[in-house]
Amino acid sequence: MFGLGTTELIIVLVIVILVFGVNKIPQLGKGLGEGIKNFKSAIKSVQEDPEEKPKQEKQ
Repeated sequence: MFGLGTTELIIVLVIVILVFGVNKIPQLGKGLGEGIKNFKSAIKSVQEDPEEKPKQEKQ
């Protein structure tokens, strides 16, 4: 994964824990998950809109 080994991932995880604290990590994960969910729904709605607009213009 991106040329990162196990050691590098552990170091990054330790740094994240030190910077944000143990209590904030679940909140960060939740926020990241919601952001990804919103992004995917926005992409899906943009992909669907071009198909719907020509149908509406023809009518």
